[in-house]
Amino acid sequence: MKFIYFTHSLASCWNHGNAHFLRGVLRELIHRGHEVMAYEPRGAWSLENLRRDHGEAGLHAYRDLYPELSSTIFDPDLDIRETLSDADVVIVHEWNEPWLVAAIGRARRQGGRFKLIFHDTHHRAVSDPDAIRQFDLDGYDSVLAFGQTLAEVYRRWGWGDRVHVWHEAADTRLFHPPAQETKREGPVWIGNWGDGERSAELESFLFRPAQKVGLPLDIYGVRYPEAALQTLDRYGVTYRGWLPNARAPEVFAKHLATVHVPRRFYVDMLPGIPTIRVFEALACGIPLISAPWNDSENLFNPGTDYLVARDETQMERHMTAILNDSDLRRSLVENGLEAIRSRHSCAHRVDQLLAILASHGASVPMEMSA
Repeated sequence: MKFIYFTHSLASCWNHGNAHFLRGVLRELIHRGHEVMAYEPRGAWSLENLRRDHGEAGLHAYRDLYPELSSTIFDPDLDIRETLSDADVVIVHEWNEPWLVAAIGRARRQGGRFKLIFHDTHHRAVSDPDAIRQFDLDGYDSVLAFGQTLAEVYRRWGWGDRVHVWHEAADTRLFHPPAQETKREGPVWIGNWGDGERSAELESFLFRPAQKVGLPLDIYGVRYPEAALQTLDRYGVTYRGWLPNARAPEVFAKHLATVHVPRRFYVDMLPGIPTIRVFEALACGIPLISAPWNDSENLFNPGTDYLVARDETQMERHMTAILNDSDLRRSLVENGLEAIRSRHSCAHRVDQLLAILASHGASVPMEMSA
């Protein structure tokens, strides 16, 4: 089949987590023999910021490690009907502009033979529902929502069984344990500061515990204002700036553990939706400790696949245990890897996507579905 995906950016992962999952899914489709095309708008803010900060060198990791992938830059004068004329499946991510979402839906209504899917991987349907309601989804066959809580919003809006829960996952072609173990030191956290919506949690569940246990802490990410950098300095944290996501496995391989500190909104309003870093970290075989998070959809086995710290004191205890207990480290690594390999890889999500398409009448040749 021919898949066309309209994304904010495939090339840039600068403050753009959806690129992680999208790369893995599109690559998996290609390896199964499907034709894949990705379109991203000219001037995408993620790509513009990446180039501003790092130039073309910022794209080297993506290009080197995802040689199968490429994307086409489009302008507002894109001939939608011609572009989609031979597509079998078109997926439109919710970070696209309303005019594009509407134009693609119109092409579907006016005789397009492709299956048309809206893909939502953000909290706006809950936090800013008017921003999502402005999208004209007439003509769309279904919605992919990256969590049950989000899917329920669309069901209340009348989508019924045409909305499907499609969680993110790890691209295990890239995210896997190192071929050869080397010395690991201290915890690492890969995440963006954002708008300060988890600054207190980062201090309680990451900065202070690491300092009290005496572990060197490395942090990678973007959007750290001066006040945030001063906070890191106060705790003796080493800030290493932006990390291309394609290089994350190399960084995980050098560290003793990592920590999941979910944004407050996901804890309070969208339980059951972990950051994609959880999938990626477990796939890389690094012990993970999570701040309080309700795995309401039973994606993992908390306490077995990773440790959960209810408070700052327990986080200190967990960090100390991982530092000193090799059996615990081994158990967490083995169980975390099993969770990813058995149910949370991009290959699993492609299986699910093809099954969803089949339920909507899309014909998938047998040799391409496995």
